Amino acid sequence: MEWISAIGYVAASLTTLSFLPQAVKVIKTRNTQGISGLMYAMFVCGLMLWFCYGLLIEDLAISAANFLTLLFALPVLVMKYRLG
Repeated sequence: MEWISAIGYVAASLTTLSFLPQAVKVIKTRNTQGISGLMYAMFVCGLMLWFCYGLLIEDLAISAANFLTLLFALPVLVMKYRLG
C-alpha cells in the first residue's frame, strides 16, 4: 500500500470512529438534548452523498468510511427526532 493510501485509511478510520462514542452515549442515555437535529440531518445527507461518490469513483476508503460513519450517525439522528 502506498503511503498516500495509508494516510487516507488512517484519516478515514479516525473520523469514522470519532462518532462512535457519541452514538453509544445517545443510545445508552437516550438523551439527545444537546445535539442539533439540523446539523445531524445535514451531516447524514452529506455522508450519503460521500458514500455514493466513493462508489462512483471506486474508492474504498471514501465509500467504506462514510458508510460506517452513516451507521453511527443515523441512529443518533433518528433518536433526536423521536425523543425530541
